[in-house]
Formats: sequence, structure tokens, C-alpha cells
Amino acid sequence: MLSRTADCLFWLGRYTERAANVARGLSVTLRMASLSSELGAELDAWRSLLVASGCAPGFDAKHAETTQENVVDFLVRDPDNLSGIIPCFAAARHNARTVRTALTVDMWGALNDTWNQIRAAEFQGEKLPGFLEWVRERVLLFNGAAQDTMLRGEPWLFVQLGTALERADNTARLLDVKHDLLGPGSQGTVAYGQWQAILQSVSALRAYHWVYRDRLEAKRIAELLILRPELPRSLVACFGRVLEVLERIAAGQGGRRGECHRLAGELHARLAYGRIGDILEGGLHAFLTDMIGRTARLGAEIEAFYIRP
Repeated sequence: MLSRTADCLFWLGRYTERAANVARGLSVTLRMASLSSELGAELDAWRSLLVASGCAPGFDAKHAETTQENVVDFLVRDPDNLSGIIPCFAAARHNARTVRTALTVDMWGALNDTWNQIRAAEFQGEKLPGFLEWVRERVLLFNGAAQDTMLRGEPWLFVQLGTALERADNTARLLDVKHDLLGPGSQGTVAYGQWQAILQSVSALRAYHWVYRDRLEAKRIAELLILRPELPRSLVACFGRVLEVLERIAAGQGGRRGECHRLAGELHARLAYGRIGDILEGGLHAFLTDMIGRTARLGAEIEAFYIRP
């Protein structure tokens, strides 16, 4: 497969996943901001979302004040923010159109219909919750179309690779920005509400109760989102998927491997054999910061080996 095709498919997976992740974050922050407003900390919730999405520097360059309206506009519509929902769909559609013949009719239809509708969508005020739910549904539709209709060849694998890597980065960033709430001594009603928000942002609140069958605890939340392979958005599950896909690509290319394969194996092994007690003892923030950096390096190594050799 041509490196340009691999590039478009890899970023198609990343951009669609990123749009859904931003929508998830906005949806949960909207609920948490109402709780925080009672405590005089409403703006902290919106600021945390900007940091978690990696958009704080770009936002600060354009806005002097962190308000709900400014943050929502920046994370949904602003063309200068390449991690915004609408710009992500624009980039995803561009990549999909470039490799149109590698996609199925259902995949292209789901993405193209979304693009045609989202440009006229209203998302401010009371319409925001419905818009965010619609965005998540559209990405689920695209992912479902890929899952049900795409041949399991290299095009499929590169889409999956981009999706899994983007998902890992999002989970690590989410936990890092809230790491102080998962450390020793975090208790009380406010902390409990924030714990629920963390789990809801990755659709894992019900999963937590199913796995642990007990009330929320900070240590268990960290364990679930980092080390439990049952959860599709946990770090170990995401890097396990990245490693699996890279190995399948290598097998289809006569066993050709590079630094990206070694790094993916190292990351997955570290998580698969890790213990949450050791991670917390060494410092959750330091661990997550390291994981974010390693994820970025892995993405760069994948592109250097397969896309821009």
C-alpha cells in the first residue's frame, strides 16, 4: 500500500476518534460546570477540558477570558483549532476523499452525511447537549460501518491503528489533568462527582460498577482506566490493540519491523505487568506525563516507518 494512502487512513482513524473524544469531554464538562458553579469554580471545569484536550495554548492565544461560550466555540467550530469537532470532521472527510476507493460505501456515506449536516448544526445554548450526543452517534456509526463492511486488509489496519493510538492519548490526558483527584486523600461529595465525570467521559461508569461492584474509589478508577484490559479505553487495552495491529501489518509485509514495534511492545508490557500501587507510589502525574510523551513518540515512529520513510 502506498505511504500516502496509509497516511490518510491512519489520520482518518485519529480525526474521527478525536472528534468523539472532544464531544465526550464537552458533554461531561457541561454537567460538571453546573455543579462547580455552586462552589464558585465553574471556570475550572472548562479550563481543565482545554488542558485535557491539548488546546489550552491555542485558546489562550485567541481568547483573554475562559468562559463557557468561548471554550465551546473554540472546541467545536474554530477553524484555527485542528482538534475542534468540525475541523476534525473536515480533515477526516478530506483524508477519506483522498483514499475513497479504499473505503466502503457505508463508511463514506456515514462520514459524508455527517459533514453535510454538521456545517449547519446549531450547538450553542440549549442545543449543545443534543449536538454533542449526535456527534458521538455519528462517530459510532462510522466505526460500526468500518467494523461491519471493511475488508481486513492493510487499509482496515491503518484506520484501527489511528483510532487506538488517539484513544490511548485521550485517556492518558484525561487522567493527567485530573490526577490530583485520584491521589491519596481525595474524598467528599465534590471529589465523588468528579470521579463520576472522569468515568462518564470514557463511558465507563457502568463498567466500573460491573467490575468492582462497590462504591467509587480513586485507586480503583485509576486501575480501571490504566491497567484493566476489559475496558476498551484503558491504556493497556489501547496499547494492546496498537501492538496487535502493528504485528499484523508486519506479518503482511514479510515480518518487516521497526522502532515503532519495539516501542509499542515496551509500552504494552509495562502496562500489562504493572501494578496500580507501584504507579501511585511513583506518582500518578509523572507516570501519565511519561505515557503522553511515549504515545507521541510512538505516533512519530509509526509515521517515520510506514508513512514517511
